[in-house]
Amino acid sequence: MLDALATGFAGLAILVALIAARMPIAYAMILVGGAGIAVLGGPAILLAQLKTLAYGQFATYDLSVVPMFVLMGALAARAGLSQDLFRAARAWFGWLRGGLAMAAITACAGFGAVCGSSLATASTMGRVALPELKAHGYSGPFATGTLAAGGVLGILIPPSVVLVLYAVLVEANIVTMFMAALLPGMIAVAMFLATIALVVALRPASGPPSEAVGAAEFRRASLGVIPVAVIFGLVIGGIYGGLFTPTPAAAAGVFLVTLYGAARRLLGWAALRAALLETARTTGMIYLILLGAELLKIFMSRGGVPQATAAWLGGSGLPPLAILVLLLLALILLGCLMDSLSMILLAIPFFWPVLVEINGGLHAGAEGAFGMSTEELKIWFGILALIVVELGLITPPVGMNVFIISSLDPETPMAATFRGVTPFFLAEILRVALLLGFPAIVLFLPRVLAG
Repeated sequence: MLDALATGFAGLAILVALIAARMPIAYAMILVGGAGIAVLGGPAILLAQLKTLAYGQFATYDLSVVPMFVLMGALAARAGLSQDLFRAARAWFGWLRGGLAMAAITACAGFGAVCGSSLATASTMGRVALPELKAHGYSGPFATGTLAAGGVLGILIPPSVVLVLYAVLVEANIVTMFMAALLPGMIAVAMFLATIALVVALRPASGPPSEAVGAAEFRRASLGVIPVAVIFGLVIGGIYGGLFTPTPAAAAGVFLVTLYGAARRLLGWAALRAALLETARTTGMIYLILLGAELLKIFMSRGGVPQATAAWLGGSGLPPLAILVLLLLALILLGCLMDSLSMILLAIPFFWPVLVEINGGLHAGAEGAFGMSTEELKIWFGILALIVVELGLITPPVGMNVFIISSLDPETPMAATFRGVTPFFLAEILRVALLLGFPAIVLFLPRVLAG
């Protein structure tokens, strides 16, 4: 057993080294996981796993929702939805001090609700909103920091591709996870708006107000968000109301976004081809990482690493909540080294069994160590994990959203953008503390709608 455990931890060290050496994480996990299984069980075991593992993993019906949501986001980015959202939000908030930044956050939330990707939200909204912010006298760090932070909303506000993948990894209900994400997502938007108000109150010159629009422009801009509201209402409302399961809902979303883009003559054959190619590349990458994560999970289980870690943490004398905080801190550190999708697919298969053991096993009821059943722990931890994954998108040295926004504004140094995003980072830490202290915020909608 000691040899197997030592092999497991050695495999983890090799994996970290390969990732640090810039090997693509999918290849690193496949290499380490496959080699580890072969070492512990023999080549025959590895070949037996490979014979059925890929098909068993990718033929799962739940995973069919991933390319549909990816395609919906790719089409939304080309269909003009982002411009409509920002135009409406600017009409609502632009007259306030810091109002254009508030408009950018609101538009990011709306676009994230259709797109489901943080990187796509940051990239698309950055192109739309950044020129407006700079033209109205917003400071470079405040403008870029706001947009980098706004991009993270795409990862949690349903529908979210990363949330779907988490649900698949821990065998959670996707609809239930979408329900659980709604209130924390709304809290994030409210906190970001409050953060902007606080920043411009302390430094008024960083976000000057704009002129209020006329009544006619206000009506036109407000009417422009109706298609977005219809698409979001049908997709998410249909899922919550039991009209659709997630995959048909995503297909309906793809159809509506395509129809809207075609009606506006923004989705021609070239745009459709580009969206389909982007979807194929992104989905292929996700599926390859999923295969690597499954191989790594099998290797770690054979080596006894999750069980040994759970036993060590359980015998450490730390309360369960402190152990959960340590795991979340580890996710934040991982976020400094890799992108959010890779982090979820790498860490969750390792961290989740640890929490299950600490809570009292797979069949723990409401009397579990965390004061909740394993199913509720699955939901609560998932939302917390996704929020700290968001933090990885805006923390150095690999804050992907910061890199994207900085590439759109060469005049603002990346270090200045990281300074500009710091208030939003602190707001996210406050949100994590709030959800840690009050799990009922996350569990409220699943409990109500399940009851």
